[in-house]
Order: sequence, then C-alpha cells, then structure tokens
Amino acid sequence: MINDSLTDKNSRTPHTPIEVITSPFVRFSRMEAAGGIVLLTSTILALVWSNSPWRHFYLDFFETDISIGFGKFVLTENRHEWINDGLMSLFFFLVGLEIKREILVGELSSLRKAAFPFMAALGGMAIPALIYIALVHNPQYQSGWAIPLSTDIAFTLGLLTFFGSRIPITLRVFVTALAIVDDIFAVAVIAIFYSNEIHYVSLAIGVAGVLLSAVMNLLGVRKPAIYAAIGIVVWWAVLKSGVHATVAGILLAFTIPARNFLEKSEFLKQGRWLLDRLEEASPDSFEEHSVIHTLEVNVQMVESPLHRIEHELQPWISFLVMPLFALANAGVDVTHNIVGAAKHPLSYGILFGLFAGKPAGIFLFSWVAARTGLATVPDGVSWPQILGAAWLCGIGFTMSLFIAGLAFEDETLLSVSKIAILAASLVSGIAGCLVLARSSKTQIAEHTTEAHLESV
Repeated sequence: MINDSLTDKNSRTPHTPIEVITSPFVRFSRMEAAGGIVLLTSTILALVWSNSPWRHFYLDFFETDISIGFGKFVLTENRHEWINDGLMSLFFFLVGLEIKREILVGELSSLRKAAFPFMAALGGMAIPALIYIALVHNPQYQSGWAIPLSTDIAFTLGLLTFFGSRIPITLRVFVTALAIVDDIFAVAVIAIFYSNEIHYVSLAIGVAGVLLSAVMNLLGVRKPAIYAAIGIVVWWAVLKSGVHATVAGILLAFTIPARNFLEKSEFLKQGRWLLDRLEEASPDSFEEHSVIHTLEVNVQMVESPLHRIEHELQPWISFLVMPLFALANAGVDVTHNIVGAAKHPLSYGILFGLFAGKPAGIFLFSWVAARTGLATVPDGVSWPQILGAAWLCGIGFTMSLFIAGLAFEDETLLSVSKIAILAASLVSGIAGCLVLARSSKTQIAEHTTEAHLESV
C-alpha cells in the first residue's frame, strides 16, 4: 500500500516512446486485482481451447517434451510437467518468502496475532477433509482427500479488492494471514502424503544445498544470483529425490536474509551527505558517477534481500507463472465429462468440501477461538463479513488443481476433479460476494442511523 501511494505521488507523464507504449500495462499491473483478472482470463482460455475443435492442439502443446541441461545433467519433461514442477517451484518460493516475512514482522509474528487466522485455517482444512472422507468411500478415490483443503489467494483477495472501502482493511489482512497459514499446511501435506519413493542420495544433496544457502545467509551474502545458483541445484536434487520439487522452493525461501545491513539512521546520514556531494559535482564527472553508485549500493544495503526478491518476483508469479499454470491445468473437456462428473462420488467430496466445508470450518473454528478467549476478532470486522470471507476461501483453484494432479494419474479421475474444483470455486465465489455485499449494506445502514441519531 505504501509503495503504491509513493509511486502514484511520484508518477509522471511518460516521455519516451517505450514509456508511452508500456505505461497502460504498468498501471494495470499495480492493481491488486490484476493478478486475479489475468488468472481468470487464462482459466477461461484453457476451458475454451480444451472444448473447441482444436482440443488436440491443446493436448499436443502441453504434452511435447523439452530437454534442458548438458552432458549427464539433462532433464526431459513435457511442457505441463515443466510448469508444474519447475515454474510452480518459484510460486512456492514466493509463498515461503511471504510466510517468513509474516512470521518475522507480520500477522504471524506473535501468538496473539497468529491465533485467529491459525484457528480459522485449521478449521478450513479439517472440516473439508472430514466431509471428503465421509462422502468418498472408494479407496481408489481417497488419495484426493487434500484437494478441498486450500484457498486460492489471488482470486480471493482479488474479489475482496472489488469491495473497496465497503469492507475493513483488517478483513483483508485476516484473509491474507489465513491463506498463508493454509499454504503452510498445504506444503506439509504435499511433502508428507504426495511424495514418491525417496532416493536418499539426491535428498542429501538437496538438504546440503539448503544448508549451504543458510550458511551464505549467516556470512552476510546478499547477491540474489548466488542464492539462485544454489536454488537450481537444490531444485534438481529434490526433484530427483522423489520429494515434490516445490518443497525445495519453500525450504530455500527460509534461508534468504531478512535483515538489512545498513541501519536507517546511518542510511539517512550518509544519504544527506552524498546528495550534497551530488549537487556540487560537475555533470557527468567521475565524482558524480561515484556518488550515484554509492547511493545505489546504500539503497540495496538498507533493504533486506528477502523484501527485494519478493518485490521483484511478485509480478512474474502473478502475470506469468500463475496464468501459465491455469492455462496448462484448467483445460478439461467439460462437454463430454460434465454428466459423468455430476454423478461421480469424487465430485461430491470436492464440491461439498470446498463449498460447504471450507466456510463452515473457518467460521466455526473462528467463533470458538473468539468465544473461548483464545483469539480476538480483528477490529472493525463483523461475523457476517467473516462468513462472507470464509465462503470466498472456498475458491480452491490453484492449489486444489495442483494437488489433484498429484493425487490422480488416471485422466478420468483428474477430469472429474477439475470440473468439481471449477464448479466449487465458482459457487463459493458467488456465495461469498453475496454475503459480503449484504453485510456491507447492513453495516453502512447501521452507521448512517447512528450518525443521524448523534446529530439529533
């Protein structure tokens, strides 16, 4: 929020041709809902493409093998696998950075702050899992029990953004913290329940790489390129170990330095002195370039690598990785599978798990946490608003599609899962928006009445 306001304050009319061309896209990318809009567009494109006469082009495109590497270190996967195993590791790396930041300075930095979203997330995972297990009795389908557990943060926050000032900012903070706790649980579930046979030599190499990255942190290494080089080795080793490669992203994120190496007071002191030198220096002189370079180094030193990497990686995840994931995974032949999916017990487990279990679990566990004094409700947030936000959390999408791909190799079961996830996400989004719209109108009416009585 602060960064956006500063950007707006310092914005200027584009002058160069490339600025004129790119400025509309830059403005769009600064919208909080932009990531959700692009993700929705990719999802619709995947559905249209996979149900069109050109469906075979869709399948052929994502099933084409691509080899990357050299010598003995060559890895061959199709485009779909490269997206899910490779690009999604970057997504999980970003999730890990967000988790670390929230634990250090955010909503998870103290037990009191973390209690409410933690309990809500716990309920939002326990109840959907129980509903799925209760409805899906066939052992062949029970590996999908984790599909309805997770929340899609991009869609959920995107929809909350459209309500603007009609909902309190504390509600969005609560949902963000809930989704982050959700992700912690989801990663643990993937690592424990959806890993293949373990190859311990490769796993040892991966663990050694994570430890090396942690040592680099302790030694004060700040260059992102060094961590990236270590990260590639760790990702390759974890992929070969049988543990899902995305786990490498989370582990590496926790080794990225979160502290700055120049105190704010010292930065301000040096900055003022350097700016005075810059003002006195001759144009295009050696002194001018030296001062500018020193200013640049100091800016990097006062900002933590974690914050800088997170800030630079976020647009790539929102506008490239997630849309590609949606394009590769949301494509399902609805026209031929929807009737079978509507009757399949797997659909009931996913649909009721996300649409009914997710909001029920979040709301119930939140209410119990507040009633028992274990946690406090965020300031300015009403229970109807919590219910509406909880229903929006039934939008599983990204993580649900991801886990479905891990749970089922059979194409029929995977298609049924995708249709159920898309249906549940759609109705959950609609229900959540309706509840929030109604609660917002009620709250506005109450405030208007109070203001009128006070004036009388």
